[in-house]
Amino acid sequence: MGQAPEMGRDILMTEQAITDFHAHFFARPFFDALAQQSPLPGTPEEKLAAAAAKAGLELPEGPVAAHRDRWLAEMDRHGVQRLAAFASAPEEIPAVAEAAAGSNGRLIPIAVCNPVAPGAADRLRPLLEQKGFRGVLLFPAMHHYHVADEAARPVLDLLEEHRAVAYVHCGILVVKLRDLLGLPRPYDLNYANPLDVIPAANRHPGLTFCVPHFGAGFFRETLIAGAQCPNVVTDTSSTNSWTKTQPDFPSLTDVLARALDVFGPERVVFGTDSNVFPAGWRRERYERWRAIAQELGLSTEDQRSLFSGNAERLLAPSPAHAAT
Repeated sequence: MGQAPEMGRDILMTEQAITDFHAHFFARPFFDALAQQSPLPGTPEEKLAAAAAKAGLELPEGPVAAHRDRWLAEMDRHGVQRLAAFASAPEEIPAVAEAAAGSNGRLIPIAVCNPVAPGAADRLRPLLEQKGFRGVLLFPAMHHYHVADEAARPVLDLLEEHRAVAYVHCGILVVKLRDLLGLPRPYDLNYANPLDVIPAANRHPGLTFCVPHFGAGFFRETLIAGAQCPNVVTDTSSTNSWTKTQPDFPSLTDVLARALDVFGPERVVFGTDSNVFPAGWRRERYERWRAIAQELGLSTEDQRSLFSGNAERLLAPSPAHAAT
């Protein structure tokens, strides 16, 4: 398919600029891959249609370019200049690569990876060097490894070489569509502690590790990792309903204030965890964080860092890729 039209180029880097550091592209191959694994009766198409109806989501139809253009139009509607677009299953990676290639730089591709799987680094290298991917999404609780395990080291070495981002999902993990398709929950939270990131971050000082969702229930541990390691960042993405699990029931204002106190304004990054349509890009989450930032009295410069500058810096092309 051809390139997307030049959209959103009039969005300036002002205090109102938005770069979303954390979103899921969710192309059709992601849904098809889960449906193929479902043990429920019926064809994959029947199972997927039933699950989508229960979840109230629209399944992407047609070519990848159509889904890409829907996302770009959604970004234009909300003034989002760029968005980190995650592949959420290995089968979705080619679709995300195609969409990013035709987005005029507005969709920044992020792969998903099990770093302890045989050949993981070999599969990741061409994505970083030829396809412009700027990081990977890691699920230690799903794949049952510690991020500092020696078996994960080749992937982390490669990411460090390319100054990419390792998004390490920690804490509570629920994938609603998996549940609706009757898939088992393989998540083991013994592998989901942000403290596990510390030895990996110390070993790879040139690699940025992001603990999304403020640790999704491991907030104190996320703060400790951020205090210990200058190359660990956190993001604001998701509903952050994990606050209900905390004994002191912190408000999101409390959460951002404490995160800024520990990480500083240069290591807290705005993200929404947007994923499916018709919900689209979750503007209500942006508006809530913008109101909290203003409530806390963040300066114009710090708000610019939070909502665009930090993500732009962390997701910028690596020098090696930019030179090719």
